[in-house]
Amino acid sequence: MSTIPTDAERRQTKLVCIHQPDFFPWIGFFDKVIRSHIFIILDHVQFPKTGGTYCNRVKLLVSGGGQWITAPVARNYEGYRAITEVEFQSGIPWREKMLKTIASNYSKAPYFKEAVQILEPLIKNPVNNLSSYNTHAILTIAEWLNMPRDKFVRSSQLSHEGAATELLISLTRAVGGDTYLCGSGAAGYQEDALFAAAGVELIHREFDPPAYRQLPGRDFIGGLSIIDAFMYCGLSGVRLMLKDVVRSNR
Repeated sequence: MSTIPTDAERRQTKLVCIHQPDFFPWIGFFDKVIRSHIFIILDHVQFPKTGGTYCNRVKLLVSGGGQWITAPVARNYEGYRAITEVEFQSGIPWREKMLKTIASNYSKAPYFKEAVQILEPLIKNPVNNLSSYNTHAILTIAEWLNMPRDKFVRSSQLSHEGAATELLISLTRAVGGDTYLCGSGAAGYQEDALFAAAGVELIHREFDPPAYRQLPGRDFIGGLSIIDAFMYCGLSGVRLMLKDVVRSNR
């Protein structure tokens, strides 16, 4: 298993990360973005017909604990649909409900006003397509965090072949990458040996979220949406947090 490359090593490689367009992702998602040269938004793959997915739900700090906040999607279709084809369920005011949940649970957070001001337009975005909505939010947040938009590519706009690990290798090669960065969750489905056989270096990155102060007198609850970090650390604090994490892993 490789370690995170140094700056000198990064200049000699083209590091690629691939991830589905999550719904207001946690800070670990953006840790991958800041480390990669090219970040591929995996939007052409199948959306699960049943069960939960990070593409339309995320955890926020509600009543002192992590609680799922869900954007309902229309699942009354036949057969297969790619993430790019999925629409939000009509007639449900989930955007307003989400903003009310944020207000009632984060109003006393030190950066509440700042965070709501920048996040409210993203949450209220009237776009009905799930992939377009999430991608817009991800790219906008990344830009706030000083990550250039030109490092993002959509898989639906690339030539690719294969499935599972072979698809990841194909996409990495499609953008000229020679190194692939994956998270700890890949162990259940990824065939690591195929990367070496294809001449692609594989880097495993297990993100350990830095603890920050949330509710007074309570233990830190990790794995929440980056919305939580904006509320308690502010935009500048999240920028600094990501830089410090990258620096500490060199």
